[in-house]
Amino acid sequence: MQYPEPIAKLIDSYMKLPGIGQKTATRLAFYTLGMEEEDVKGFADSLLAVKADLHYCHVCGNITEEEPCEICRDPSRDQSQIIVVEHSRDIMAMESMNSYHGLYHVLHGTISPANGTGPMDINIPSLLERLKTKKEVKEVIVATNASVDGETTAQYLAKLIKPAGIKVTRLAHGLSAGADIDYTDAMTLTKAVQGRTEL
Repeated sequence: MQYPEPIAKLIDSYMKLPGIGQKTATRLAFYTLGMEEEDVKGFADSLLAVKADLHYCHVCGNITEEEPCEICRDPSRDQSQIIVVEHSRDIMAMESMNSYHGLYHVLHGTISPANGTGPMDINIPSLLERLKTKKEVKEVIVATNASVDGETTAQYLAKLIKPAGIKVTRLAHGLSAGADIDYTDAMTLTKAVQGRTEL
């Protein structure tokens, strides 16, 4: 027996989310079916608002409603340091430790030859341009994940940036191999930033 078309389409939509398989998508679809109409409309409005109201900051690549983003336009931030992260959600994790007050740059991915992603496919060119124009930057802290692709990206960035006389450091191994920054607790992140090493 097949599900009615509206529920089948909803199941297919949930399956497009990362980590959601057929069983979980079906459970979510039937849960949605049982929700109050007002809650479903609110959920749908939230999805539409994310696409309509948010965009990437033209300076750092973080998600924002305004240009530039809140962090980039904050004059009290340390202008001499930039932490380079893979995704916008990594910034939220970094900010939760309340001990880093510099700037950020979001790559929106990593260099991954296995997936066909090269340096020009992620937000590296804008980082290099930013470093050329922002002469007060003295250190770039590479905070890519402790994975093969994260390490490849870190080494590539160090190779490009160090000749310009800018110090390039990497988060210390307070992060376990294969760990995602956005799932790491604030204490571990603090130790990782404090114990960073030069590439």
